Amino acid sequence: MAMSEDAATAAETPQTPSGPRRGRVRLKRSALMAVPAIAAGGVLMALTAQGVLAAQFSISGMPFTITADKLDGEGFAQFGSLDSMIPDSPNAGSTGGQVLVAVSAIKKAEITNLCQSVDLGGINLVIHAGDGGTPVTASDLTTDSDMLSGDAEFKNIEIGGDASTYTKAGPVGKGNPGVFGQQADHVTLTHLNQHNYASTAVGFKLPNLRLSFSSTGC
Repeated sequence: MAMSEDAATAAETPQTPSGPRRGRVRLKRSALMAVPAIAAGGVLMALTAQGVLAAQFSISGMPFTITADKLDGEGFAQFGSLDSMIPDSPNAGSTGGQVLVAVSAIKKAEITNLCQSVDLGGINLVIHAGDGGTPVTASDLTTDSDMLSGDAEFKNIEIGGDASTYTKAGPVGKGNPGVFGQQADHVTLTHLNQHNYASTAVGFKLPNLRLSFSSTGC
């Protein structure tokens, strides 16, 4: 039997369910902003990777500053991650207890004229080391930063790879599958300035170490 044009159009149009679907939950995907790739030309790149990396430990949520005249690193990797505070942390603020960071991993590092400071609320805890002719040395070093600046030089750099496949910085230089990153055989950073939330190292030697309280930080 032939149908009118209106009836044919109605038959071809898919019907939209009038009520809500049951038995199905939609999961929201969290997006990680990939780490800025610091190139010799000073261009900052940021890409997005799906998934969330677990923090190495629960951060306090109190950031600290690191400066150095020079950092030389053998075996370098960098990728995006998400650091988490304890539930109901007093330092969570408007972050929801999570901070987006760039993880920088270095297999072996030498740091000249290191300064580290943390603002304790009107007074700064300041550490100086590596400024007496012998640099600070670290092995399997990682820093979780939301700001990093300086002059950078890389040897044999690879940008845009899957961070889970990285090997140049050793086990600490691996991210989660699908996360954007970069790695290099060697990195030299001068006039380094980092705003960090966490740092780890398997070995850390700080010659000429001094700790003090000051009205100003690094």
